[in-house]
Amino acid sequence: MDQTMEGILSRVEKPARYTGGEYNAVVKDRKKVDTRVALCFPDTYEIGMSNLGVRILYGLMNELPGVWCERVFAPWGDMEEEMRREGLPLYGLESGDPVSDFDILGFSLGYEMAYSNVLNLLDLAGLPLRSADRDESHPLVIAGGTCAYNPEPLAPFIDLFSLGEGEEVTVELIQLYRKARREGWSRRDLLLAAAQIPGLYVPSLYEVTYQPDGTVAAVTPEPGAPELVTKRIVQDFDKSYFPVKTIVPSTEIVHDRVMLEVFRGCIRGCRFCQAGYAYRPVRSRDPKRLVEQGIAACKASGYQEMTLSSLSTSDYRPLESLCDGLLEWCEPNKVSLSLPSLRADNFSMGLMQRLQHVRKSGLTFAPEAGTQRLRDAINKNVTEEDLMTSCRTAFLGGWNSVKLYFMLGLPTETDEDVLGIADLAKKVLQLWRETAPDKRRGCRITVSTACFVPKPHTAFQWEPQVTREEYLRRVKLLRENMRDKSIAYHWHDPDTSFLEAVFSRGDRRLADVLEAAWREGAKFDAWSEYFDLERWMRAFEACGLDPAFYANRARSREEVLPWSRVSTGVRTDFLWRERELAYAAVITPDCRKQCTGCGANCLLEKGRACDE
Repeated sequence: MDQTMEGILSRVEKPARYTGGEYNAVVKDRKKVDTRVALCFPDTYEIGMSNLGVRILYGLMNELPGVWCERVFAPWGDMEEEMRREGLPLYGLESGDPVSDFDILGFSLGYEMAYSNVLNLLDLAGLPLRSADRDESHPLVIAGGTCAYNPEPLAPFIDLFSLGEGEEVTVELIQLYRKARREGWSRRDLLLAAAQIPGLYVPSLYEVTYQPDGTVAAVTPEPGAPELVTKRIVQDFDKSYFPVKTIVPSTEIVHDRVMLEVFRGCIRGCRFCQAGYAYRPVRSRDPKRLVEQGIAACKASGYQEMTLSSLSTSDYRPLESLCDGLLEWCEPNKVSLSLPSLRADNFSMGLMQRLQHVRKSGLTFAPEAGTQRLRDAINKNVTEEDLMTSCRTAFLGGWNSVKLYFMLGLPTETDEDVLGIADLAKKVLQLWRETAPDKRRGCRITVSTACFVPKPHTAFQWEPQVTREEYLRRVKLLRENMRDKSIAYHWHDPDTSFLEAVFSRGDRRLADVLEAAWREGAKFDAWSEYFDLERWMRAFEACGLDPAFYANRARSREEVLPWSRVSTGVRTDFLWRERELAYAAVITPDCRKQCTGCGANCLLEKGRACDE
């Protein structure tokens, strides 16, 4: 570490974010490496190091001979200020080398509010923002993650997007890059070849035209570009790569523990949930393999906490036997086990007893809506009786804290549905009063609401978001009807949800807005310390675009959607049918009870079947 960096670190908050050198970090000999990858997470170290996908890709790429993958995170404002003052470019955390010297820069995109940080990091690296301005001397800039399912708002800045699960396609892309460099291909030749790899979307190979009313007229592929780019999935998830030897951070992070991914996909089909559709079909890991991986990961890291990760962990069929296998090792070794993503319709006494072996932390359930009609409309497949049964089980077992998550502004929602949230919270509190064996500590029911954000590739991708004013009216209605000292109510900021909705379903023209806002200081928009909606509104005005056109406008079935050239494998006609069933408040059975014919199983190799 040179004197300049030493001086900078003495003046910034949490310097351990920027030093590297953590236990299990991978440092390679530069002379034995021919391809260097900067794996970039456009948020703080604490957030990025908690991301399981980052850990998987980091470990996977570093097992490739001749490839060195390093981590890059967004520096907080104080660090960025010092870096710009001292002329210090964005660097890889393992080597300290400038990112501009790397071959590939890969962004992990999990949240639209991080888009301004993508531009900020490109600028800190000294790279041209727009892909059209970069040439063979610059790193190839790629991006993947959930947000890649609508690549258009970032399309002018990214060379190519990776859709779906990255374990296999990342290796294929690196192999192609090495071949292109050996043979002296042009950047365009590389991109044309990359477009032939299933799961890779090259935005510069598609021309977007617009109707007079501002809607998309067509997204036209150039010769050689595929008509449709479908996501990649790992076929045999049970044998897929798992990062046993994970990095141990030098400072506290959000999820500072071993994460065991028990399965991918979701059987439920909630109509608002992008992840539920995007990660289909369901594929599970064998419980014996999970036990082995969990124990090995704890031994390799020294972690004293382990969590089971999935979209809905309690839907994992052998969950209780998995917990038994893990606890057999965890208990004598004083390692705690946590189970997030619990559903209100399958929280059993057996599961509760296993949780008691660890600790009685608060339980979290997500009914999402306050009435059965609306829960049926969104296909939540959870009843009030399910929630009460689970809460009764918990209260009898000694729990006295429950968190309930809901959304406001869901399609077809009425004031009656809003008031149903208050009614449900009161019923849960009354249930505690009737069943809790020990009432000395009191009870705490926490109700949280977020503003519904319509997402691409869901049954509600055509729906409008309610306006900010309407959302706050519903918040006020709920707050005024839920006045009890044992019930706490928290609601999410509607301004960030509004901007999230804009970029979630936006088109390529939003790139100009994004750049204009960034040039006016936009960054870390997921953080209240930095987010400024007025700055964004000025950028929209300067670019001649109305954000309400993207967030608050309903789409017709015939409208060409900006993301129409990418696919999750779930058919559009299936999503439209689910939308129609939502308006009729008719549920669709989960995949375990009946295959819904969504199309995602076609992604599996012939002869294989979805785990569920």
